[in-house]
Amino acid sequence: MVSAPTQALPSAVRVREVGPRDGFQNEPEVIATERKVELIDALARTGLRRLEVTSFVRADVIPQLADAAAVLERITMPAEVALSVLIPNERGLDAALELRERLAATGAARPAFDEVNVFMSASETHNRKNVNRSVAESLTGLRAVLARAREAGLRCEAVISTSFGCPYEGHVPQARVLEIAAALKDAGAQEIGFGDTTGMANPRQVREFFTTANTSLGRVELTAHFHNTRGQGLANVLAALEAGVESFESSFGELGGCPVPAGATGNIASEDLVSMLHEMGIETGIELPALLACSRRAQEILGRPLGSHTLVAGPVQWHEMQPDQGA
Repeated sequence: MVSAPTQALPSAVRVREVGPRDGFQNEPEVIATERKVELIDALARTGLRRLEVTSFVRADVIPQLADAAAVLERITMPAEVALSVLIPNERGLDAALELRERLAATGAARPAFDEVNVFMSASETHNRKNVNRSVAESLTGLRAVLARAREAGLRCEAVISTSFGCPYEGHVPQARVLEIAAALKDAGAQEIGFGDTTGMANPRQVREFFTTANTSLGRVELTAHFHNTRGQGLANVLAALEAGVESFESSFGELGGCPVPAGATGNIASEDLVSMLHEMGIETGIELPALLACSRRAQEILGRPLGSHTLVAGPVQWHEMQPDQGA
């Protein structure tokens, strides 16, 4: 097999922080609303320009996010930060739009959120375990959600879970993933996120996948969403960069994971991603010390250490070697 050609690395990338949704929903205990608001407000002042803050899911399914409306009502966001919410179905969209309209009627300085993210799996088994629907049923439902969201003037992202492998089915054919992506694009998604939901991707696979996706999907933003379950998350980021990807999702402190299969640990840590990108000369607009402060505060709130490497080691500091120092 011939490896896909490597493109020149971008000079800058876009990062969406998903910890307040993807991370908080996987915590065993419910985080107090005021603590969520504190962390989200702090994240919005690190230079991040994209934040996924919550999800309009049923409270009995994900009680950790039952306070979605309260969080959106209380956070204070700089105008330049785009807020997104995860929408599972039309019922969730109804609740999200009702809140958005209610807050707008109060004369709020900015909308409750700017973007919606919808999701489904490329794997039939994972999709049924996650949302109790077949892939075809999910596509039908998401077409309706995307159409209504676009009519409401919202930007739409569609995330495809298990894009690089399924813990139940194993290999997921690339053609199947790209077929779903094309259908979601045709339905109105302006951004397609490809999720390595349980950390099964490898760099060669990632490079070849995104090289093909860039060609086959045309004018749509492609976003990579990697998990660090097997320690390959940042290697996969590099492979995606080499294939022309300029948009990534990550979670501060390495919070998160997939709630369906056992052992699916967190997303790549935002501070690890930002640290690596900055050392490579790739701009993010994010202040790493401020981001690390958010993760340290999250550790205090959760009462446990988080998985971020940069949180432990600190940012890279370059010092001139002294004559008596060894390599």
